[in-house]
Amino acid sequence: MSIFTPTNQIRLTNVAVVRMKKGGKRFEIACYKNKVMSWRSGVEKDLDEVLQTHSVFVNVSKGQVAKRDDLSKAFGTDDLTEICKQILAKGELQVSDKERQSQLETMFRDIATIVAEKCVNPETKRPYTVSLIERAMKDIHYSVKANKSTKQQALEVIRQLKETMEIQRAHMRLRLVLPAKEAKKLKEKLKPLLQVVESEDFDEELEMVCLVDPGCFREIDELIRCETKGRGSLEVLNLKDVEEGDEKL
Repeated sequence: MSIFTPTNQIRLTNVAVVRMKKGGKRFEIACYKNKVMSWRSGVEKDLDEVLQTHSVFVNVSKGQVAKRDDLSKAFGTDDLTEICKQILAKGELQVSDKERQSQLETMFRDIATIVAEKCVNPETKRPYTVSLIERAMKDIHYSVKANKSTKQQALEVIRQLKETMEIQRAHMRLRLVLPAKEAKKLKEKLKPLLQVVESEDFDEELEMVCLVDPGCFREIDELIRCETKGRGSLEVLNLKDVEEGDEKL
């Protein structure tokens, strides 16, 4: 006896389904687990790393592929890759309750981490810890949105936290003084951590004034102390507010 699989059926395993209703019909795409959120947050740029197949389904678990006519009517195109991108961006990720809870907890911590990296207490001019931001988010009963990126939500959290605590988005303006012997090597190591180098003066030692994200302060401080054996120095000059228009994370 021969086993017959209809040509409009594709069987997939270990799959994350993203579903979207459009034009009165249901459409689904099959993605790799854990990759959907990476795509939405901008971490993953390669679509082939996200999609198991560029096919669009009516029902992924049954392997039923959507008809091309239905796709054209609903999306105004029959370009499968373009349709997959639309569903990936706006569709709803289908996950079990346990998976959803785990995903939301991870996103909650990621949002708190971004906020802690980008913000300071304007009175002390020092960054907040991630755990303190997490507590503050719980106090304002912040609810994570699974279909929005953590970066977008971090901006929303900052706006809400401003109503209940002293917090602002800012770059820290630092003066770094590095001994001549270690200056060149250390400058290369510091470069990825510096947002803007405002001035640079090399005489007997290298003196730099630069802007950094608050979250990098501890790492810069540690790097200078370790590499210069305590002979280099780091001073916080002031804070430079991040303008509303620059509020891209």
